[in-house]
Amino acid sequence: MVGAAAIDAHVHIIGNGYSGSGCKVALKGWNRILSKIMLQELGLPADSLKRDLDTLFVNNLLNLVKSSRSIQQVVILAHEHTYNDNGICLPDFSSLYVPNDYVLKLAKEHPEFLAAVSIHPARSDAIEELQRCKEAGAVMLKCLPNCQNIDCLKEKYAPFWREMARLGMPLLAHTGGELSLPVYSKALENPEILKGPLECGVTVIAAHAGTSSGLFDTDYFDRLLAMVKIYPHLYVDTSALNTPFRSKRIKDCLISPMRERLIHGSDLPIPNWPIWAFLRGALSLNEYKKCRAEKNYLERDVLTKQLSGFPQECFSRIKSLLASPAITP
Repeated sequence: MVGAAAIDAHVHIIGNGYSGSGCKVALKGWNRILSKIMLQELGLPADSLKRDLDTLFVNNLLNLVKSSRSIQQVVILAHEHTYNDNGICLPDFSSLYVPNDYVLKLAKEHPEFLAAVSIHPARSDAIEELQRCKEAGAVMLKCLPNCQNIDCLKEKYAPFWREMARLGMPLLAHTGGELSLPVYSKALENPEILKGPLECGVTVIAAHAGTSSGLFDTDYFDRLLAMVKIYPHLYVDTSALNTPFRSKRIKDCLISPMRERLIHGSDLPIPNWPIWAFLRGALSLNEYKKCRAEKNYLERDVLTKQLSGFPQECFSRIKSLLASPAITP
């Protein structure tokens, strides 16, 4: 067990708006099948999407945190709409929407939650919304460039990145492929686009370590590693590494200098299966059995990564990067 003050920096909030949250989830095809697997892994009813998913999901997450031996807090992620290159909102493109005000509200109500907002820099009010959310208690900003159409290298977004840097707001940005949400531009899976905010002074956390999510995805790990060697304020999160294709890079993450930049994240509700760490040679058979026997989703992810060799520092490193204190004295 790691120290009992670990923070999971990558936890999604999902809802259907039943409680008035403003959330949207509209899954089709493969994603509907995947959602049932996710619900099963979390111990939620199979028909949760037809019920008050807002409340079911939040209560389940709270129970997971409170019953975890390691995780003290989780950073919960909002999810912005997709915008086109002209700054026009495309609310029907994505199958998921989680408003900033909802995660801010949850974080105020529950000390187990820390709010990461999501703001598309193409919005006409992007900087004002960033300032508002920071004042309301946001500790981080999350984006999925390939799904939300955010080319971080665009010069017109530089004022937004500079304001983030001024406010001390770190950026958690998806890198590599994506299977669970519609992709707007595969070109924006490349972590090299993060040079935009990095050059503006933003502390950036590259989610998923630039790994591939599917068989035909490009693996950007080596490109990300080259960037880690150049930018001292670039970090890498370990979310979803216990999945079929991303697990290929588990051992590579443990080599310096990547090892010293790791941030713990689970990517809940994406399933974390210790079998992949075992098949990649990161876990022994006995270690795999120990991980598989752990029923708490958050704790199982911590245990799997700990036994795979991830340093203890990665489970608490995010504390020093957040825009606000992670733990109330």
